[in-house]
This record gives sequence, C-alpha cells and structure tokens, in this order.
Amino acid sequence: MSYKNMTAAEAAALINDGDVVGFSGFTPAGAPKVVPNAIAERAEAEHAAGRPFKIGMYTGASTGDMLDGALARANAVLFRTPYQSNKDLRTRINAQEAHYFDMHLSHEAQELRYGFLPRPKFAIVEACDLTDDGEIVPTSGVGILPTICRLADHIIVELNTTTPKALRGIHDIYEPQDPPMRQAIPVYRVSDRCGEPCVKVDPRKIVAVVESNVPNGGGKFAPIDDVTTKIGENVAHFLAAEIKAGRIPASFLPIQSGVGNIANAVLASLGENPDIPPFEMYTEVIQDAVIGLMKEGHVKFASGCSLTVSQPVLEDVYQNLDFFKQRIVLRPQEISNNPEVARRLGLITINTALEADIFGNINSTHVLGTKMMNGIGGSCDFTRNAYISIFTTPSTAKDGKISAIVPMVSHLDQSEHSVKVLITEYGVADLRGKSPIQRAHCIIDNCVHPDYRDMLRRYIESAPKAHTPMNIYTCFEMHKAFAETGDMHNAKL
Repeated sequence: MSYKNMTAAEAAALINDGDVVGFSGFTPAGAPKVVPNAIAERAEAEHAAGRPFKIGMYTGASTGDMLDGALARANAVLFRTPYQSNKDLRTRINAQEAHYFDMHLSHEAQELRYGFLPRPKFAIVEACDLTDDGEIVPTSGVGILPTICRLADHIIVELNTTTPKALRGIHDIYEPQDPPMRQAIPVYRVSDRCGEPCVKVDPRKIVAVVESNVPNGGGKFAPIDDVTTKIGENVAHFLAAEIKAGRIPASFLPIQSGVGNIANAVLASLGENPDIPPFEMYTEVIQDAVIGLMKEGHVKFASGCSLTVSQPVLEDVYQNLDFFKQRIVLRPQEISNNPEVARRLGLITINTALEADIFGNINSTHVLGTKMMNGIGGSCDFTRNAYISIFTTPSTAKDGKISAIVPMVSHLDQSEHSVKVLITEYGVADLRGKSPIQRAHCIIDNCVHPDYRDMLRRYIESAPKAHTPMNIYTCFEMHKAFAETGDMHNAKL
C-alpha cells in the first residue's frame, strides 16, 4: 500500500481539540518527537486565536521534552496517564491545570481494552521500519504501542531514520487475551519469546507517515556518589548473604531494577561483588549500567520495555546488534511488568522510595503528601509479586533537612505488607517475619540517619501501646516542621 507522506505540521493538523491520543514509547525511547511538538505549536496558535485546544494523552511511561514538555508548555493537556517526569507537565498537574491519574503501568493497556478509559482516536507511534502490508517495527521502546494501534481509528507513524531497520527482531510483541478467555503468558524464562517481531495493523488505518531524524535525547542521571555507592554495596552484600544462607538459589534469580542513579549504583555493585554470579534481568528500563555489565559478562540477558540509555551507548548497541539481539528483548509494558510473569520468574525487585515510614510503608510519588513528583510507575507491579522486594533510599535529602524515614508516610503507594527489605547508606532493615514494633526498631536502628534516630525513638515511646503504635497527634510532626521551617530537625518529637 502507498502511504501518505506528510510533514509534522500536516499530521498535527489532523488532531482536533478534545481528541484522545495514544503515544508509543517508554521514556524518550520509542516515543514520537516531531509530531507531538507540531501539535504543541498548533495548540499555541489555536489559543492565540481564542479557541480551545487540549488533547487526552496515553503514553507508556514518561516521554521526552518534545512530547510531554512541549504539550505542557502549550497548555494542551486535557488529561494524562500513567507516568510522567517532565518539570513543565508536573507544574501543570500540581496547579490543577492538567488532569493526571496515576496508575500501575501493567494495567494501562488492558484497562484501555476493557473500556475503562476513553478509547484513543489517534495512535502516534515511532518506528524504524514500516512495510506496505502494515507491519510496524518499533524503535528502542515499546510501551503500549500494540494496544493503541489496535484500538485507535487512525495511526500516524513517525519513521525515525536514526534507528537502523536491522533492529527488527529485538522486539517481542504480545497482547494477552482478555478475560474470560485469558491464558497463561508463555514466558517461563527471561529469554523466552512469545510474540511477533513487529506490530501488525490494517494499513488503511495509517493516515500519515512523517519522517524524523531526532534521537531519543533525555536528561542524564546524577552521577554515582558516596551515598549511592554505599547503598549499592549494602544491596549486594545483603543478596550475597541470602545466597550463602540458602534463601536464594546459588544460581541466583532475575533482577528488576528501577531507574536512576541509585539503580545504576546497585547494578554496578552487583557486578563487582564476587559472590554474586552472572545474572539476568526482567525489568522495565534497560539502562547504561546494564549494557556495560552485559559486555563484561555480568548480565547474561535482559528483558525490558525500553533501551533508555545515553546516545553513545545506544549507538554502541546499534553498531553491535548481532551481539545484543542475542541478549536483549523489548516487550510491551503489559508483559515486561506483568505480575504473573514476575511471580513465576521469582524476581528480586529493587526500587527507590521517595519516603518510607518506620513500619515499612512506602511513598513513591508525592512530596509532603500533596505534590505529585512523577508517578507510581511499575514499582507495585513488581513489588507485590517479588521473590524478595527491596526499597532503597538515601537516609536524608535537602542537605539533611529532610529525613527520608518518618513516623508515617504522607502518601501511601506500597504498604508494609509488600515491602520486605529497606536499605539506606547506613544499613539494611530486613522486615520479613517482624511485627510492626519490631519493624520500627529495625528500621530506626539500621536505616535512619543518626540525626533523626532519637527523634523517631521518642515518637515510638509517645505512641499508645497497640499492634501498630501510632500517635495520631504527632505522626506528621516532621512534615509539619519542614513545611513551616524548612528543616525536619525542628520537629517537636
């Protein structure tokens, strides 16, 4: 079939106020770049003319600035889900200028199919190849691409020439059946493939093909420092001890790791620890550290939803595809984050907390319980179904003025029932088999910064004796002190 080639502006002109649009990708990897930016320009022109223009947005996770940032700055976001990390979009969300609903990443595609969410009219997807019979080969990220392509009335394809067509074969595109006919997802080993190397659509749905040569871009993570290095070492030492004690098989288990500098430090420490054997990863995001460990032989195979790596590392992967296509598979997030597969494979999950409390509850999303940071992402998908679930966090933030561990989290994302281990630069709190009061003492003694230990011990002593000792009058005193004085040291506990 002969497709209609368009400029980004011509394709953007197809989108109207109130349309619901699904975007491919997961992080900037695999997300369209030039058409979203053109939609933002169209929104600005419509607003200047006194006409409304906002669209509903589904993405895989966070995206690049040319998507989330551009549309947020243009005030073109009607609603947005499921995860974001752009400062301009965050500002709109916290100002209630864009509706945002946070949701588990593994749920999004199926809730679209179930009809729980408005059906997308358009799918805008990035591809490295497109065949005449409607085969779309994704680039370095997948996200919800197969589902939005099937549900949308119209598809706009951004054909990104910076990604080689030879990437075909690295993807495993699979959509599970919906209840009541759903069967087991046939992934029994990290390296198993169960789907197709591309997304197959009715070519008549493709209304525009737009050429792009924009790389993924995206910001770099903060470098590993003394604190994150110590956290990584603590994780590696804990897991090595678990192998020695026979609680983890000697051959080890697959790792799921969150995103960021702590995750990179943890992976580096796992690779350097002589008591940790070469391992596999079943995760969302494959970062620079994973590629480095793969080349060194420490990571045997990685299954993920995206290659979220720096441009030099991505170019290295593209130049050595024969090597990496034998060791990497990219799947839709409905599969990469699937709780069924996570529990079957026995994942060791390692995610980052924004805030934890002394009982092991985790806040991953909200600053002081109200301001959205990024979103829950896939952490719950993995944590609740892990072989061992680990959360890491530096013990303090803002030059020590915030304790990351408080009497009660200001927002709850992961409950104490799912969190097995908490690790900071000071040590490890193994919460398995402990009552709430035992967990509290374990966390205070092992994970809390010395400046805040006595304060939290006084809090425990002030609480009425109960199964979960909580003082309802002072449980948010540390948050209150920071809100009023900018320093949790001033809490009256």
